[in-house]
Amino acid sequence: MNSINTYLEHTALNPVLTDQQVNRVIHEAMKYRFLGVCVPPFWVKKVKRELENTGITVVTVVGFPLGYQMTETKVFETQKAIENGADEIDVVWSLSAFKAGMNWPKIELVKLSSVCHEAGKLLKVIVETAYLETDELRQACKICSDAGVDIVKTSTGFAPSGARLEEVKLMREFLPDQVGIKASGGIKTLEQAKAFVTAGADRIGTSAGVQIMEEWLSLNG
Repeated sequence: MNSINTYLEHTALNPVLTDQQVNRVIHEAMKYRFLGVCVPPFWVKKVKRELENTGITVVTVVGFPLGYQMTETKVFETQKAIENGADEIDVVWSLSAFKAGMNWPKIELVKLSSVCHEAGKLLKVIVETAYLETDELRQACKICSDAGVDIVKTSTGFAPSGARLEEVKLMREFLPDQVGIKASGGIKTLEQAKAFVTAGADRIGTSAGVQIMEEWLSLNG
């Protein structure tokens, strides 16, 4: 396994996030060389400016945290985030429409994929696995892959549970090789992070990136 930092997206989605906390996250990202930093849309422009030329990816969220927004709103959010410097978009899909048996989630994701790919950016889709049965997870993975998304993400962190190993293993089975997996929600330790990578995750979204890296360094430094 590569150094664990090559999998970590250092997440800062605290609802009362301050500029001091954002500055600390930027410093931590540079110190530990995280793969990326995930911040609210409001902070994208600042974080992109501070991380320019570092190789650290700037990630933000769209339709967060429930995915209830209209598609037109999500498209605008995505366009604005890219304009402000986001390299990757983590969008909460329309779970409500999916549960209603509508075809709209795929239509929405095709539109968002187009916006991202035309700008040379990546689209990650949060399907909120805590609310999906196995057959629904299979359907969700097919919708995402058919719509051209780049990565399917487990959770927002706002659901009753976050990433679970058995679901990541199923996602790796359901998704084609070219579609990645981001495990997110409740991953706090190096042991957990390594287990999710072994299960098939290409990315780990966590607010405990510093603690995980300190564990890694204590064992490998």
